[in-house]
Amino acid sequence: MSTRTKKPVSNITSASGSVHCFQDDALGKFDAIGLSKELNNGVISIEELAKAARKRALLVDPAINAITFNRTTHSQPNKNKNAAFFYGVPTFVKDNIAIKSLPTSFGSAAIKPKNETRHSYYAKQFLSSGVNVLGKSSLPEFGFNATTEPAHKEATRNPWNLAYSSGASSGGSAALVAAGVVPFAHGNDGGGSIRIPAACCGLVGLKPSRDRHINELAARGLPINIVSEGILSRSVRDTACFHFEIQKYYQNPNLPVLPLVTSPNKKRLKIGVFTDSVTGFSTDSDTRSAVLKTSQALEDAGHHVEEMRFPVKAQFAEDFSLYWGMLSFLVKQSAKLTFSASFTPNAMDNLSHGLAKHYRKNLYKTPIFLYRLKQAAQQFTSQFETYDAYLSPVLAQTTRPLGELHPSTEFDELLERLMRYASFTPMANVAGSPAISLPAGSSSQGLPVGIQLASALGQEQTLLELAYELEEIQPWPHLFD
Repeated sequence: MSTRTKKPVSNITSASGSVHCFQDDALGKFDAIGLSKELNNGVISIEELAKAARKRALLVDPAINAITFNRTTHSQPNKNKNAAFFYGVPTFVKDNIAIKSLPTSFGSAAIKPKNETRHSYYAKQFLSSGVNVLGKSSLPEFGFNATTEPAHKEATRNPWNLAYSSGASSGGSAALVAAGVVPFAHGNDGGGSIRIPAACCGLVGLKPSRDRHINELAARGLPINIVSEGILSRSVRDTACFHFEIQKYYQNPNLPVLPLVTSPNKKRLKIGVFTDSVTGFSTDSDTRSAVLKTSQALEDAGHHVEEMRFPVKAQFAEDFSLYWGMLSFLVKQSAKLTFSASFTPNAMDNLSHGLAKHYRKNLYKTPIFLYRLKQAAQQFTSQFETYDAYLSPVLAQTTRPLGELHPSTEFDELLERLMRYASFTPMANVAGSPAISLPAGSSSQGLPVGIQLASALGQEQTLLELAYELEEIQPWPHLFD
C-alpha cells in the first residue's frame, strides 16, 4: 500500500465489468498513511493530491455514481499541519453529516438540500484529523436500505462489477475508496452501514463501540443509540490510525483509550464462530466458505476457535425490524425539525413509507420490543465472558445484483429480502459492541466476500490486532492488483 504504480492502470469496462482509477499520479496506490508520509517529506502537495483525486473522480464517477455533491476548494482543517496526522489527505463525507458550505440531502428526494452554515458535532471531530473534504458521498434514503439505490436517481454501482450493489448505507464512500478515488472515506453504521459496504467492496470497515466518538443530535435522542461513526479504508493501518488520531479531539472517559494499534498481538484468543443467522434463513455457500476458511486460518495461527450458536434468540429479528420501522416513522414525523424545513414526507420512497407503516401497525408493542432488544444486548455481551471475539459472516448472501433490493420493490417482499440478506450486523449496533468487516475471499461472481469479527464494548484493540493478523495470513486483493 505504499508504492506508486509504474504506469497508468485506470480501467473502465462494460456495464457488467469492473472500474478503477489507480494510476501513476500523486495518489498512486498509497493508503492514507502512505500519503501522509509523502506530504510530510515534501514529495507531494495538498493541491496535487486534491487535483489527482478530482481527476480520478471525473474518470470513474460517471460509472459508479458515488458522489452526491462536489466542492471546488479544499476544506480548512480544524488543526494545523503539525497537529493533524492526515492533514491534506483527500476524502469524502457521507451525505448525512453536515459540512459547512456543502448541502446535505440524506439521500432523499424529500429534502431540498441547501448549503450548511456550520459543521455538525461529529464533523468537527472527523475534520480534526486534518482531512481535505472534496465532497459528499451517496447513500440510500436516510440510510434505511442495504443497497445504495435511491428511488429518485441512479444507483451507486460496485467497482468490482458494475451490475452489482456497493452495499449501504455508506455505499458511495465504499465505491470511491475501492475504485481508488480516495484512500478512505467517512461512513456511519446503524445496522451494518459501514460493515456491509466494506464487505461488498473488499474494504476494511470498523464499527466502533457505542459512544466511542461524538454523537450527532439525532443519535443522542434514540431510545437505544445504534449509530457509530467511522471510515471505510483499504488497509487495517489506516483504520487503526484514524480512530487513534481523532481521540485527540474527544476521548470518551467511560471507555478505555484506544492505543495506536500497529501489529498483531502474540496473545492467542478464544474465538466463537457461527455461520447461521438469527432469522433462520440459510447462509449461502460462498459466504459460509469464507467464514470457515478464516476460522481455519485463525486456528492454524494458534487461536482457540470453536463453533457456537448465534448469541441471541430468534425474536431479535422481528424486534429489530420494528425498531428500524420506528426510525422511519420518527423521521417522517419530525424531519422538518430535525433535518430540514424543506422536508416533504410524501416524497419519501416506498421502503421508508413501508417501514413507517410497519411500525405504526405495531406501535403498541414499543415498550416490549425495546425491553427485548435490551435483553438481547445483554445476552450478546454476556458471552464475551467466555469468548474474546465472535467470528461470523457480515451478510448471509454474497453481494446482490442491482435491482433486487431496490426501494420500489413491494414492501413485504423487500423486507423479507433485507431480513434474509443483512441479518448478522444489527446485533452489534443494539449491544453497542465494536465489530469489523474484513475481506476474506471472492464469490463465484468474482466479488469480494466479507467476514465479521465482534468483541466486547471498548475492545476495538482486540479486533484491530486480529485484523492485522488476518491481513498478513490471508491478504486480500485490490482492484489495482
